[in-house]
Amino acid sequence: MARDPFRAAAARVRHRLRPRPHPGRRARRFGGGTLVAPPRPFVRALGLVGVVLFGAWLGLLAVGSVRTPVGPMDTTMTLRPSLSGGTKINVSPLGALELDSHHAPVRLDVDVDRLDPVRSQALVQHPERLSGLEDEVTGDVASGTRELAVRSCVAVVSGATALGLAVYRRPRRALAAGGLALSLLAASGISAYATWNPKSVLEPRFSGLLSSAPSVVGDARSIVTDFDVYQRELARLVTNVTKLYDATSTLPVYSPDPATLRVLHVSDIHLNPAAWHIIGSLVEEYDIDVIIDSGDTMDHGAAVENNFLDPISDLGAPYVWVRGNHDSAITQKYLEHAKRFKNVHVLDEGRAVNVGGLRVAGIGDPEFTPDRTGPEQAADVERTAGLRLAAALRDQQRAGTPVDIAVTHEPAAARETDGAVPLVLAGHVHHRQNEVMKLGTRLKVEGSTGGGGLRAVQNKKPEQVLASVLYLDRSTRRLQAWDEITLGGLGLTTAEVSRHLPEEKRSLPTSLPTSPTTSR
Repeated sequence: MARDPFRAAAARVRHRLRPRPHPGRRARRFGGGTLVAPPRPFVRALGLVGVVLFGAWLGLLAVGSVRTPVGPMDTTMTLRPSLSGGTKINVSPLGALELDSHHAPVRLDVDVDRLDPVRSQALVQHPERLSGLEDEVTGDVASGTRELAVRSCVAVVSGATALGLAVYRRPRRALAAGGLALSLLAASGISAYATWNPKSVLEPRFSGLLSSAPSVVGDARSIVTDFDVYQRELARLVTNVTKLYDATSTLPVYSPDPATLRVLHVSDIHLNPAAWHIIGSLVEEYDIDVIIDSGDTMDHGAAVENNFLDPISDLGAPYVWVRGNHDSAITQKYLEHAKRFKNVHVLDEGRAVNVGGLRVAGIGDPEFTPDRTGPEQAADVERTAGLRLAAALRDQQRAGTPVDIAVTHEPAAARETDGAVPLVLAGHVHHRQNEVMKLGTRLKVEGSTGGGGLRAVQNKKPEQVLASVLYLDRSTRRLQAWDEITLGGLGLTTAEVSRHLPEEKRSLPTSLPTSPTTSR
């Protein structure tokens, strides 16, 4: 017969807390004749905290979850200890959706166990019930949350009290443990309430198979409308998860919003042939209008590498390219003059093109350093190139053909365009950066879409494959939202899609240019 888990835990704790004689301290003699020194106050306090935390955890494991229907779904809600807090919604076997909803030492886990066939069929047969689904979900989640709160309180207090009684064998100590556990849970609840962020539903992190279903991630218009409907309460989020589950299961054809332009930003491919397959898949799944490559497509820039570029012609979208410090003049000429590259637009010295409904200008990296070394004046050279690009952008504005997006390779060059364009893209540093600069221009730096390239095999840890889908309004050509796509590097199969919105309180100056509608 298995031993009671509380007794086993108590035995271990008693062994750890057993006091030992200390030189210079008066020992007490107990019934067995053993001399034992009384434990120090801070040791007793630390031991009590350990008993409380361990007992509360055991209580939550035993009875701290609630099974409750939420609309057409059967779910399990659970509170878990956590260092960062937040909410995690598991939609097995499709993946998970994580929200930075609050900061507290507890996390809310919502496991979507299944879609109930009876309730789901009722919605299909009586679509008029969809209008009341949100209220139904609100009531279900509120009821489940109340039950979870009560059950968690009982579980935490009971677990801490029972373990305290088993360890100390004194009712007063056991009640103190239960009271401390309740106080800690109350403090966690207050912390979660104080840091509650209802807007976290606007920036979910998708993982697993959910990240491969951009048809349910949405577009720029639905981000602002559909997602905004669910931003105030967890109940409304669960309504959206129902749709997410159903849409991902059936994999419907993606229907793009005609009011949204989609730009795929890639960078630093570094001769990784797998990148072309990834880019092609993203173009097809997201219905990309324009691909923008901010350079370092090659590794050494030699003529023998040129054939690596040939798949660009089959990607199914216009390809805008600027030279990086690993791309040579030979590379650039091949893209400019080869007849097969009818979809390629090479930008340099501030040249602008109308492509996919956007006006884009760019400048190539002034340095060629395939061995990753360069002269000390490199920063000044990059800034000078950025100033030339900024001057070209202002010339375009005065001519009545303002640019929507500028492209460089080095972020140092991109910073010189502040105030001359709404959005500037760069790469080079192999990690993402995003900021709105002093004069209102947003700088977005992409990581390596090639996972660091073939040189990455020399690293101890594989680099992630990074790309971003930018959503722009077709009439204003302003950025509405973006998805950051992160894939595991060499030997890894993880995937995540993270949704982001521009800051609501930070808008671009009215002096920044917008261009007339252009065509591909």
